Amino acid sequence: MNAMAAQGAAPVYEDRVVTQFALAAVLWGVVGMAVGVLIAAQLTWPELNFGIPWLSYGRLRPLHTNAVIFAFGGCALMATSFHVVQRTCQVRLFAPALAHFTFWGWQAVIVLAAVTLPLGMTSGKEYAELEWPIDILITLVWVAYAVVFFGTIGIRKVRHIYVANWFFGAFILTVALLHLVNSAALPVSLTKSYSAYAGVQDAMVQWWYGHNAVGFFLTAGFLGMMYYYIPKQAERPVYSYRLSIVHFWALIFTYMWAGPHHLHYTALPDWAQSVGMVFSLVLLAPSWGGMINGIMTLSGAWHKLRDDPILKFLIVSLSFYGMSTFEGPMMSIKTVNALSHYTDWTVGHVHSGALGWVGFISMGSLYYLIPRMFGRKEMYSVRAIELHFWIATIGVVLYIAAMWIAGVMQGLMWRAINLTARWSTASSRA
Repeated sequence: MNAMAAQGAAPVYEDRVVTQFALAAVLWGVVGMAVGVLIAAQLTWPELNFGIPWLSYGRLRPLHTNAVIFAFGGCALMATSFHVVQRTCQVRLFAPALAHFTFWGWQAVIVLAAVTLPLGMTSGKEYAELEWPIDILITLVWVAYAVVFFGTIGIRKVRHIYVANWFFGAFILTVALLHLVNSAALPVSLTKSYSAYAGVQDAMVQWWYGHNAVGFFLTAGFLGMMYYYIPKQAERPVYSYRLSIVHFWALIFTYMWAGPHHLHYTALPDWAQSVGMVFSLVLLAPSWGGMINGIMTLSGAWHKLRDDPILKFLIVSLSFYGMSTFEGPMMSIKTVNALSHYTDWTVGHVHSGALGWVGFISMGSLYYLIPRMFGRKEMYSVRAIELHFWIATIGVVLYIAAMWIAGVMQGLMWRAINLTARWSTASSRA
């Protein structure tokens, strides 16, 4: 027991900013997924762009990805990291004013993205489309976020740093590094810039960033959620704390090297492609170790899954995590990648991770967090959460299964030799 608890004085937490981020995550989640539904519908009914340039698929697709990753996912991560670090360090947030700057600054970034991307103001780099003035704002907000988070750890009242904070800390530091390197650009106007890199080097830096944005923004940060909210909701300790530490260091070491698997069969040197493939395969071990650790935390509490929809969200998210972290290394193998790349299989894989893992762990964590921010023990309607869970699960499974089937068919059709077309070409040349 720490000194503060021994004296009978509970710490007063700075939860207003946690509540703001949590509610913003809900709002941006609805907006981002609504844009996703619209552009999906445009693939079948192109006239849904109404002939308006800023409603075209090419402009709304980056808006959708930025909204669900950085608006919904970012707000969920900031809400939960600020919530977790206070509880595990038993101290109020360091520099609360800076924490509120982080909230309003991040919302400004989101709004600027929502305005500039449909107008076609983009750097053309996937997951890093925003132009240089917004990149500078992102840097300022991220520095403030890091100061608050690590400052809180620095003034903690307990000696131990809980494993969730290790994952949150790695996510914050690595995303900062990725953003600074990949966003280096030469501005030519307020709304246009060109990458500081060119050719193969630009592609390599982009997918070093792109894959590690998945690895640290969409994996490490959400693993921090997993290691706090699953034990809390299950009312059980982490199955193996030692395994959680091994999981952390193994993931940190291997993820950084896996980016080149996005560039198989391109001008990237073959040795770099092979390095990306090997490290992607190695990633399977720590990823599944973490999944098993999370699921086995329910040991002795499996019966709670029958009646607790929040726990269902959290545990099923780990099932999707395990599935997508098996599929990713498999798709990094060059022979498999030759079939899967540029097909809808990749889209299905991305959404099994984004909707199944990130979406479910976020929704489960927010369902735990939000009522406690308002002094309640549970959400207004547990039955509504149950309904949400089943609709979401069925929807995600149908989505990714359809994409797998379509993707494999695409890949096989591209491999099929069309002799008629070949003879036709030969005849025309004769």
